[in-house]
Amino acid sequence: MADRPVRRLRFVVPAVLLALIVIGATVVVVRWPSVAALACPECYGLQALQPEVYGERDLPPEPRDKIIRVTAEARTKITDFYGTPVSRPRILACTSADCYRRIGGGPEAGVAIMNRGLMLSPRGVDAVIAAHELSHVEFRQRAGGAAVPQWFDEGLAVLVSGDERYLKPADAADRCRVAPDGPLPETLGDWLAAASADEQTYARAACAVDRWARSRGGPAAINALADRLAAGASFRDATR
Repeated sequence: MADRPVRRLRFVVPAVLLALIVIGATVVVVRWPSVAALACPECYGLQALQPEVYGERDLPPEPRDKIIRVTAEARTKITDFYGTPVSRPRILACTSADCYRRIGGGPEAGVAIMNRGLMLSPRGVDAVIAAHELSHVEFRQRAGGAAVPQWFDEGLAVLVSGDERYLKPADAADRCRVAPDGPLPETLGDWLAAASADEQTYARAACAVDRWARSRGGPAAINALADRLAAGASFRDATR
């Protein structure tokens, strides 16, 4: 008789664990579809076009080739700036608004998901935008996930992507289009509010990052900064 509860537990415990797993997966799918889509692109109607590059299933040759070309160009920008990448994020690229909504996208052109991957909307299937999001992932990976002010992360992404909406060409003596005229937004909430009100917030942030990096030797200074952050230094100390 004494061993009946034990035998019963052998069945109950796995059932409870399975139920918790199902509940957890459901919560992720409902609340964070982008995370779920990164984990299982095929579950959201995507298929592999290249290693770690996904697009909608059965795309015609032209949009399929565009995604492949754009992501290759964006990855080249990352390598040109950082050297050999230490991240290998999964890229989900949508050529339709329905696809982007399905995987959890919003009004943005693209978005990085932690240091795991990124999503591109139809207007985000562009080498500059893709490189911008890839830079977020690469720097976070190099910095060991250390927190940095939002203006620095965004300004760096503009610099790495070579976005000439906000910076002059790389051969310019001073690449700044708009110089910072005061403190820049440090939190994500403050950044979103400022950038929504004035898109040139990106230009000011990019100018600040470019001038800081140039005064310390260029891209090598960014990698050295990431190393110091990964070792535990605060952003304030690491940028001195």
